[in-house]
Amino acid sequence: MSEAYFRVESGALGPEENFLSLDDILMSHEKLPVRTETALPRLGAFFLERSAGAETDNAVPQGSKLELPLWLAKGLFDNKRRILSVELPKIYQEGWRTVFSADANVVDLHKMGPHFYGFGSQLLHFDSPENADISQSLLQTFIGRFRRIMDSSQNAYNEDTSVLVGRLDEMERGLFQTGQKGLNDFQCWEKGQASQITASNLVQNYKKRKFTDMED
Repeated sequence: MSEAYFRVESGALGPEENFLSLDDILMSHEKLPVRTETALPRLGAFFLERSAGAETDNAVPQGSKLELPLWLAKGLFDNKRRILSVELPKIYQEGWRTVFSADANVVDLHKMGPHFYGFGSQLLHFDSPENADISQSLLQTFIGRFRRIMDSSQNAYNEDTSVLVGRLDEMERGLFQTGQKGLNDFQCWEKGQASQITASNLVQNYKKRKFTDMED
């Protein structure tokens, strides 16, 4: 039986998301704090708490602080027109970057942001003066956690790993699963099961029908 869904690789670590990827679709809906640099006419209906004192054009006033999904913030962001400015989420600010540089393994990344690396990479789209520090922090955090993730995946054969996996972001979970699959495949090879051939369901069903015809 074929799988109902074939996993599509995320493109979030590159310049643009891959909107055939479920991971990227979910990541692009995560909220990003922004500040409007100009009034947004006729959008007040979507942000009622921000347009209460607006004029009859139902505009979102200049200087309003909003939380927009990543895909919308990217679509509205324009350096020339200055429609909005982006505020860094706390997990990417200097205070947390210091924590990551001290010991990245102590942080529950899934709790802080299930798409930590992908979302952080997309923040570089907004031309923040802290972009260089953010990208360096993402890289060093990944390097610092990678060895422990792969070591754990290779030393947790037939063990409950739910607590460990629960602290990983989605990309790290994919790496952990890849490591465990490699371990399981190796264990099968050691037991002589790697090249074991079994009859397909089609052949087995054919033999059953043939046997039934002979009985009749």
